[in-house]
Amino acid sequence: HLIRNSIKYVPSKDYKPFTAALKKVYGAPSLKACHSAFESFEKQWSTYPGAIDVWKRNFSHVEQLFDYGSHIRKIMYTTNAVESIHSSFRKVTKKGAFPHENALLKLLFLRTKELEKKWEGGHIQQWAMVMNQLLIHAHLKNRVKKYLE
Repeated sequence: HLIRNSIKYVPSKDYKPFTAALKKVYGAPSLKACHSAFESFEKQWSTYPGAIDVWKRNFSHVEQLFDYGSHIRKIMYTTNAVESIHSSFRKVTKKGAFPHENALLKLLFLRTKELEKKWEGGHIQQWAMVMNQLLIHAHLKNRVKKYLE
């Protein structure tokens, strides 16, 4: 979301190099490297202060990603699955009016079941590494173990 909010201030001709420079920031291997990459990014793109300000105001959220391993971070900053679900819900709900709230909830439930079947057998790349990185965190350990049983 930060990327989308920041490119509002960038001309379309610069989208690709701008987002490539940003990827070095949030994709950095450590928090220290992230800060260093952000300083470089800030100097390189100083002609777009609005875009840089979006990141400065929200940098505490970016820093929180580095509490987790790189495999977990990749899952956390990838929103494709969530956006796919929202898109699917929009498709089925825009077809008409609903006589009551339960009619809408039933439709969304049925669509969720269809998506569940569609995605069954899907997997997250390098899931073993993700699980190991999750198990390192004491506050997540019990939640993760619940899904391993």
